[in-house]
Formats: sequence, C-alpha cells, structure tokens
Amino acid sequence: MAVPYQQAGLTLSEAGPNDPALVRALQQDLRALGYLLRGIDGRFGSGTTRAVRALQWDLLNNDGSSSAADGAAPLPLTTFNQAPDGAPAVARVDGVVDEALAGCIDALLGDPRMTVLPSVDDPAARNREALAAIVATANSKAPPPFIGAMVIQESGGLHYNLPRPRDDDSFVTVGLDRNNRGDPDQITSRGYGIGQYTLFHHPPRREELQDAIVDPVRNVQKMFADLREKFDRFVAGPADVASERRVEHPLLPLRLCRYAPSDARYLRDCRNCARAARKIDIERGTPAYAGAAFGYLPDQYYPSAAYSDVPDRADFLCDWPYAVRRYNGSGNDSFHYQTRVLLNLLGPRVANGE
Repeated sequence: MAVPYQQAGLTLSEAGPNDPALVRALQQDLRALGYLLRGIDGRFGSGTTRAVRALQWDLLNNDGSSSAADGAAPLPLTTFNQAPDGAPAVARVDGVVDEALAGCIDALLGDPRMTVLPSVDDPAARNREALAAIVATANSKAPPPFIGAMVIQESGGLHYNLPRPRDDDSFVTVGLDRNNRGDPDQITSRGYGIGQYTLFHHPPRREELQDAIVDPVRNVQKMFADLREKFDRFVAGPADVASERRVEHPLLPLRLCRYAPSDARYLRDCRNCARAARKIDIERGTPAYAGAAFGYLPDQYYPSAAYSDVPDRADFLCDWPYAVRRYNGSGNDSFHYQTRVLLNLLGPRVANGE
C-alpha cells in the first residue's frame, strides 16, 4: 500500500498549503528513515524541509559507503532514485515532496534491507529504565556515574524522544551532523540514542540497530571505551595532556579512583565525591584554569557562561573530570562540557537513574 501522500499531482512543501494529516504521515516516515531530527506535528516547517532535502541528497549521492571506519551501509540509497518509467525520480534537491519522491519513500519503507528507527509507547518510562541501567552497569573501563552524567549532557538523558502537545514523536533520539560546508544538505553522520552512538554510513546495518541503537547499555559501550582512552592517553600523556590538570596536579600520577578495585565503591561512588568537593562559581571570563590565556565565554552551543556551586574538579581524588573534558576535545566548549557534566553528576537524575 502506497504512503498516503503519494498522490498524482500532490506536492507537500514549506510553501504550502498542506494537509496537516499528510504532513504528519510524511514526518513519521522521515523520522523512521533517519532524516528528521524531531517533531511529528503536521507543520511543514524548516526542519521538515531540511529532512526532505537530506533525503533527496542521499537518493542522488549516497552509494552506501562510509567516510569513517564503521563499514558500509546495507544498501546504496541511489538505487531507489527511480520512477516507475525507469527515469530518475529525483533530479534536484529542492525540499519538495511530489508523487515521485513519495514513491521512493514507499519503496524504502517496503525494502527488507532498510532499517527503520524504533518508537515506543511509553518513552518516559523507557528513558528512566535506560539511565538506571547505564548507571547500574558493571563496567570497569570507566565510572558508570560519570557516563550517566555525560549522557544527560549529550542527549538530555533521552533514549527516546518525549512527545509534546500536538507532537507524537516518540522515536529513538537522533543527532544529525552536517559537516560538509560545501554541501549542507548532506547528513555526514548520525548520533543515535541516549549515548549518541555515531555512525558515518546510512542506513544502519541490522545488527547495529539491535545492538547499538535499541539497547541503551550497548548504546553507551563506545562511550565507556572512548572515555577510558581519553583517561589513559590524553590526560597525562602520552598522546596529549589536560592543561588544567597539569596546572592543578603536576606531580601526581594518574588516578583511577580513590578506592581499591576490591572496594564496592570503586568507580561507583562518584556522586559522593562530587558532593564532598569544594564548590565554586563560574561566570563569563572566569579563567579556564590558573594562568589560562582564555576564560569561559558563551557561544552558539553554550549561551550562558554562568554556573553556580560547581564541584571543583581539583578536589576529586581521581582524574575522571579531566578525562571528561578531553572526551569533548579542547578549548572553550570542552570546559563548558566538563562543568555541566560535574553538575549533572551532582544532580538527582544520576543518583536515582532517572
């Protein structure tokens, strides 16, 4: 059965007018196919336009290859750019859904090789379960409470989107990166779920959908591994150093935890460590660390540079706060990220897994 907006002579676009029911059906499909960031509300706005343009770009260009080392997609999307008469269904990227493009969407949804993103009936409950499972997981690579605080920063702690009035979106959360400056219609990578597990090919392979997208604990396994790599190699060398750690603890060896591995609190008592740490206030211009040539500044990702009662990273008897910053890179944004993760660690959501 064809998608409901596949009708002769019918077009849907931001210019309108549009039937909200048909737009809602389109948004549902764009969300399932991994092109719409969020929102199933029946309004054909700029977000839906960007999603349609990204789909058109893929139908014209996506041969299933990856720009990274995560392997190829299960199918090339360019093979779906075909009208019933054999001609290309999509000739340009214009953000308009016509009968031919609707036919491509219908073919994608009907192909058993095409993976579609899941949605759930009770996303709030599933999100609580996901965060609780992450915080409670038995993982010795990195402290689960820190990972819990990081996923709150990465995805708001949402494995599934929370519906709003007149918005039915309860699909797994997705982040869409468009890092091709020469062609902003291309989605260069996608982050999925609570840990924003990143893939550089599209669509995901079936095993990736089941193991790394649907399951929240497996979704964050790469975060555990990546955070441990930053701890081992980018805090005190050999690959690089955390500049603030070099100033604050220049003589100390790298510290995994204040507790021994035989102690039940090993890599797990992080909230209490955050509570015990001295609290500091940060405002616009506060130096990133003593002697730093730059301070905290607002930017497009962090519109405020004011924070109160932040656990002082220097008071932790471990080096995970420094690894958290290196996880996010360097510069102004990485210090914002570190600060917010430390505040998240102190908050009740990490403590309770909700």
